[in-house]
Amino acid sequence: MNIAKEKIDIRGLSLDALQERFIQMDEKSFRAKQVYEWLWKKSCVSFDEMSNISKELRTKLNDHFSINNVKINNSQFSADKTIKNSFILHDSHLIEGVLIPTPGRMTACVSSQVGCSLTCKFCATGYMERKRNLNPDEIYDQVVLINQQAMENYGAPLSNIVYMGMGEPLLNYKNVMESIDRITSEDGLNMAAKRITVSTAGIAKMIKKLGDDNVKFNLALSLHAANDEKRNTIMPINEQNSLKALAEALKYYYAKTKNPVTYEYIIFDGVNDNIQDAVELAQFCKHLPCKVNIIEYNPISFANFINAGEDKVEAFADYLRKQGVNTHLRRSRGKDIDAACGQLAIKEKAKV
Repeated sequence: MNIAKEKIDIRGLSLDALQERFIQMDEKSFRAKQVYEWLWKKSCVSFDEMSNISKELRTKLNDHFSINNVKINNSQFSADKTIKNSFILHDSHLIEGVLIPTPGRMTACVSSQVGCSLTCKFCATGYMERKRNLNPDEIYDQVVLINQQAMENYGAPLSNIVYMGMGEPLLNYKNVMESIDRITSEDGLNMAAKRITVSTAGIAKMIKKLGDDNVKFNLALSLHAANDEKRNTIMPINEQNSLKALAEALKYYYAKTKNPVTYEYIIFDGVNDNIQDAVELAQFCKHLPCKVNIIEYNPISFANFINAGEDKVEAFADYLRKQGVNTHLRRSRGKDIDAACGQLAIKEKAKV
């Protein structure tokens, strides 16, 4: 009885490993380089499309390997031109990613995990179970598909990528770093690392690892309170990663990389919106060069937070600016389709 061999996910192999496989298949190793280029530089998802590869080799590739590419399951279009996508993975899990067009910028917001293991009280993904980490190619595919969407709908390629979708990127460290390597490499999409921002809820030891790895991309910390008691309440991760531990990790990161850090701060009514909160945030900002993005709260059905009033937000921002803190007010995009910051959660089934 013949037992069919399980096909190998070809994009899980390094170039060296792929070359070894080709030699085992009695193929020239330079052919592996050609295939690798089709996969990562040309974002090819079918062996049959590899036009400079012989038909015989393409048959071999189809027999031995698979390309477990991500597909768009559904797309929703916001009144402000934001596009939210649900993506279906090879094992039928769903994730979400967003195209955010703004004047002079075309941004892809991508996910790094199926669900999330953190339980931030204001974030819809935090109420989901974490099913698994995404592979590097699954993150890469989101960028490719959203870039195609940007070109088709708005005639412009992506200018920026933010790892601010579903999941905590630093808890999928290896795969996130490999995905960024694919996206920035000359053998990949060749995007500048400075156009990529990775956002974390604050994993101190992994922030230090970013410093050790001397990363070139931008780092954002989802802060939302510069007071341990308050931050523990809305972000339980703070109980194991206190503000003191985060400050030490961030200083270490800055000493290694010389990259300023962005702090993301949602102002919730009656929670973290008074001037004392601004005083504490301004103090936290003194640890290293940084900027603060004050973000609108985007309501979710699981929580009963509400946005602070405009007067309070303006007073808060004004205090920070008077303390010399580089402060920006960010307006949410895609609220009407639950595509805004903190709203990503799977509410649909995979299309068969």
